[in-house]
Amino acid sequence: MLKINRKEKEADTNKVAIVITILILLGGFIFSYNYIEEKKNLAYSNIYETEDNSIKEQKPKEEKNLAPTVEENVKEVPKKTFSYNYIGYLEVPKIRLKRGFVSIDSKYNNVDKNIYIVATSSYPDVDGGNFIIAGHSGTAWNAFFNNLHKVGVGDKVYVTYNNVKYTYSINNIYEQNKTGKIAIYRDQTKTTLTLITCTNNKDDKQTVYIAYLEDKQNI
Repeated sequence: MLKINRKEKEADTNKVAIVITILILLGGFIFSYNYIEEKKNLAYSNIYETEDNSIKEQKPKEEKNLAPTVEENVKEVPKKTFSYNYIGYLEVPKIRLKRGFVSIDSKYNNVDKNIYIVATSSYPDVDGGNFIIAGHSGTAWNAFFNNLHKVGVGDKVYVTYNNVKYTYSINNIYEQNKTGKIAIYRDQTKTTLTLITCTNNKDDKQTVYIAYLEDKQNI
């Protein structure tokens, strides 16, 4: 009987030792898991803070400048109300834009008050000519081309001038660096409308939209 009791005691001791070992291992696992989770959450927290900061830094800024070649002829406009003598209208149905334009030599032909006809432009009634219009994008009240980035190839643009409505179709869209010059790539045998504005969310880029004449109707 003595031998049996010793064996039983040894068995009980072994069981206790096993249970204690399991508890120690389980406790260590729980501690390790919590520690890892803590570190992981801290890491994710830091990532989100970085992303939030990046987003803040990359928010669209109010446009201040177009390319210098577009702005060099901008003139100061006195601070009072004007009745602009518009000679025509630009319409972009895709973005619900309709805006009048003045003559090239008008003192109100500037991006601060209107869409701007670039000095080297020819009017829409010139066959093979290029009617070039620039406008601000951004958040300011005069950012008339702010939604132009939503326009795509194939979209229609209309110009009304001298009692004729000209229908154009966007043929090409490309970006350029702001270097002080704007290169216009087009088929010079076609009557062209070119729209220029700063690229959406890219302060150092400008976007050029090339559209060719499809139709014209007397109105």
